[in-house]
Amino acid sequence: QVQLTESGGGSVQAGGSLGLSCTISGGTASTYCMAWFRQAPGQEREGLAVIDSDGRSFYADSVKGRFTISQDNAHDTLYLEMTSLKPEDTATYYCAAGLPPSCRTPDLVQYGMDYWGKGTLVTISS
Repeated sequence: QVQLTESGGGSVQAGGSLGLSCTISGGTASTYCMAWFRQAPGQEREGLAVIDSDGRSFYADSVKGRFTISQDNAHDTLYLEMTSLKPEDTATYYCAAGLPPSCRTPDLVQYGMDYWGKGTLVTISS
């Protein structure tokens, strides 16, 4: 059974940086569309960044230029490097894997994701 486990969440001040990791077990990361999402209290889940099996990455406008998604296929690990963090980035961050029809638009791929991590909390203070 495929399982995803996020790590790296925490609290930082606005303007700071934070890195998240997502380890996949029971599956091979390179065969999936992999993505990061977040959900703040009272808000809908938001797609942030996607990386396809060819290593191409796509970002939501809200994080483009600030967040970087990457993948270490040798260790089946997905990363999200976050810089210039803002208080509005506060949320629980989730990684996911699946085979959606298109591995491109972060907000759309969530409907085709088969496996989800339990999330890691990121808090940005002003």
